Amino acid sequence: MNVRVGGAPVSWGIIEVPDWGYQMPSDRVLHEAASLGLEAMEAGPEEFLLGDPAEVAEVLGEYGLSLVGGFVPAVLHEPDVRAEQLAFVEKRAAFFAAAGADVVVLAASTGSEDYGEVFEADEVAWRTLFGALHVVEEICARHGVRVSLHQHYGTVIERDDQLRRFLENSDMGLCLDTGHLALGGSDPVEIAKLAGGRINHVHLKDVDYELAARLASRELDFREAAKRQAFRPLGEGDVEIGPLLDVLEGEGYSGWYVLEQDTVVESEPEDGEGPVVDVGKSLEFVEKILNADVNR
Repeated sequence: MNVRVGGAPVSWGIIEVPDWGYQMPSDRVLHEAASLGLEAMEAGPEEFLLGDPAEVAEVLGEYGLSLVGGFVPAVLHEPDVRAEQLAFVEKRAAFFAAAGADVVVLAASTGSEDYGEVFEADEVAWRTLFGALHVVEEICARHGVRVSLHQHYGTVIERDDQLRRFLENSDMGLCLDTGHLALGGSDPVEIAKLAGGRINHVHLKDVDYELAARLASRELDFREAAKRQAFRPLGEGDVEIGPLLDVLEGEGYSGWYVLEQDTVVESEPEDGEGPVVDVGKSLEFVEKILNADVNR
């Protein structure tokens, strides 16, 4: 079943947030991902997979991996930067398509680099955002890739009410991220049932609810919460991953499940230690559930 289970660089501490921690080299991350049996990776920040699309696809192929797409944060609610930000989305969509990926995971960024801002969009900002989302869909269609809106901590669409407004006013696909849904006050299983066939990408992320609540209230910042292990290996936190997978599989979800555990790495781990251990735990957990569903 792990042809449908991919990995994400953030599980190895690779993230676009400045001063997050030690950024492990891509060759080690890709080697460890392949050694676990993962067959695909998201792209991560632009500097993680360097080179033109053909080179990136070739490097991934050397590890038996493919590119499943990637996270693209863009400020789409501000008219003054709309053209520049849409050009960035197009650049990444073109890159992903040429490298063999099929999805842009879009976040409606506030412009904050550390995701610390609490943003309340007014009516003008919402209208501007929805208009830009329509253009993003056109961009991605031109490049033959899907687009999946990622409700995310510290973005324009963070809380449950903001997510529901998006679902009511846009037809764009949804990236269902279990951890960020919990942070925003949503029930992942409920949202899976509500969004149904609009879910075209899934991030499986487990969280410690107590630390997640402190992060959501900004008592802790994003990095500090990750450092304190607010994000856990699947099955070791408080999110009901099993029931969620049952709903998605029951409704015929056929996309990728991408394992994510936002991690801070302080220094280069010894071989066989560090993030690879937790990613292995998460993979074992989700494969057991998916295989059980197949054998029912």
